[in-house]
Amino acid sequence: MFSKSCEYGLRATIFIAEQSSSNQVVGLKTIAKAINSPEAFTAKILQVLTKNNIISSIKGPHGGFRIEESRMKEIKLIQIITILDGNKIFYGCGLGLDQCDENFPCPLHNQFVKVKEELRMMFETNTLQDILFTENVKNMFWLKR
Repeated sequence: MFSKSCEYGLRATIFIAEQSSSNQVVGLKTIAKAINSPEAFTAKILQVLTKNNIISSIKGPHGGFRIEESRMKEIKLIQIITILDGNKIFYGCGLGLDQCDENFPCPLHNQFVKVKEELRMMFETNTLQDILFTENVKNMFWLKR
């Protein structure tokens, strides 16, 4: 559904948030290993997330990445998705057609409009803090793709 960058970005952000909630700064190698992503690819994603003020980068020998606890209740999952993938998944055609709207619908248009809206609302209403309080977040980093 999402690009690899977006999938890894979501998982990395959730992992960093989880570690930050225990007042830990987490390094690139640890993040890449936890989310099962190549280190160089993870570094590029984290750079984008830092530039867009989703995560904070701390320089130095004890540096790494973190998210301020006060930000966790403000950062919505949709922000991470649109930074890394844009909003095409929420507004584009389900079949990937360039021309698909109410006037020129694709065969799935009417059904897919509802699905896209529910998906958008789910990611728009859930914050990092909401995710951290779910039961399954602890298992998330043990499950590998």
